[in-house]
Amino acid sequence: MSIAENKKAFHDYFIEERFEAGLVLQGWEAKAIRAGRSNIKESYVILKDGEVFLIGCHISPLTTASTHVSTDPVRTRKLLLNKKEISKLIGGVERAGYALIPLDLHFKRGRIKLDIGLAKGKKQYDKRESEKTRDWEREKARLMRSKV
Repeated sequence: MSIAENKKAFHDYFIEERFEAGLVLQGWEAKAIRAGRSNIKESYVILKDGEVFLIGCHISPLTTASTHVSTDPVRTRKLLLNKKEISKLIGGVERAGYALIPLDLHFKRGRIKLDIGLAKGKKQYDKRESEKTRDWEREKARLMRSKV
């Protein structure tokens, strides 16, 4: 079940490979995410000292959060991946033009997971081309429905 999607990522990037990562969260963050108060649109993923971090993910605290907990909605959060996956990501990011983009925040067996994509940036003409093909597919489906 998806919690938050980054639809802009598919518009701005070619997604080469997808990885699923766990997140290191505090208690109030997990409750806020379950309540649907998260946004990954302006966030990105970095590699630092062999570890993977999510930066810029906004999780709005609930009003019922504890008073003794200091909440930082956009703090840096560590992502949990296997060593093989991290080494794959390091190799991919070191190639020119590749970036790590958060794609989807979702539940899997009761745990909160994040899909990240190894992506290459699109040029403006690529964006126009993918928009044309999407419009044509929509038009084609509409014509097929009208004939039946």
